Amino acid sequence: MIATRIRLIAPSGYPHDPAAMARGVARLHEAGCAVEGLEVLQRAELRFAGSDAERAADINALASMDTLPDIALVTRGGYGATRLLQHLQYDVLRERLHGAPIALVGHSDFTALQLALYAKSGLCTFSGPLLADLGAEPRSDFSWRQFWTTLTSATSAATWSTDSAVELDVQGPLWGGNLAVLCSLLGTPYFPRIDGGILFVEDVGEAPFRIERMLYQLQLSGVLGRQRALVLGSFSHCRSGARDNGYDLAAAFAQIRAVAGIAVVDGLPHGHAADQLTLPFGAPARLRVAGHAAQLEVSGYPHLYNETVRAAHPIASSPLGED
Repeated sequence: MIATRIRLIAPSGYPHDPAAMARGVARLHEAGCAVEGLEVLQRAELRFAGSDAERAADINALASMDTLPDIALVTRGGYGATRLLQHLQYDVLRERLHGAPIALVGHSDFTALQLALYAKSGLCTFSGPLLADLGAEPRSDFSWRQFWTTLTSATSAATWSTDSAVELDVQGPLWGGNLAVLCSLLGTPYFPRIDGGILFVEDVGEAPFRIERMLYQLQLSGVLGRQRALVLGSFSHCRSGARDNGYDLAAAFAQIRAVAGIAVVDGLPHGHAADQLTLPFGAPARLRVAGHAAQLEVSGYPHLYNETVRAAHPIASSPLGED
């Protein structure tokens, strides 16, 4: 049986928790994967996982490999991906990777690369767990299952409960990621023009007023108005401050619902939390909401269709979104 090839890439922060990285690698080995690029786990320069040139080379190298890995997996987030955007070989990456059965997976700071690769190369990537997440203790069986289910299936469907009192049935490209990173690229050539999309956002450690301000930035710039829906993921550790006088995250979201002009759906299990979905960035999607139940269906994304890969991960046979 041919092992699933996973290549580690480190575009952002250095691996400050080596134990989590080691557990992640060990769990992938136990699942029958061959893990390459382990040398990136030894790199550190200030807060980054190596120099800008080294980290950009992790991405650019994918275009020159004789045989592509099945998965290019980001080690962790933090900050640093934005510094790489001017150094990527977008034309070469488009020619080599477009339509290829390779999954580039990560989230958080990786959002910058996802936006840029879609805007400049038309590449569909995946917002999903980092190596650090796969090595978290205890392991999230939900995240592990969704990771393999999505990457080995031509279509995926997730369901969740939402507090949003809307009736909705819309279709469009699924895109988004970390809210702060999204807003940081507005007005640059690396922010894609996506009309009629389903935009999902998440964040961590931001005060509610900052969350509202960033969502207003998307609204005032016209980005929200061009979407079919805004889907809210996890907003971990986004607490009110001493001067907020009762204003909280719920109040921030209520204000955005009032001004966005599109449906706003909360509860998506994705973001900086233990349990997270793996979401194809840029793939065609359908979002339906009825009776506080939301369903997201996605198709048309690159997946690992090799039968030997599927046989190695039988857990992927369970439908996405089910426990």
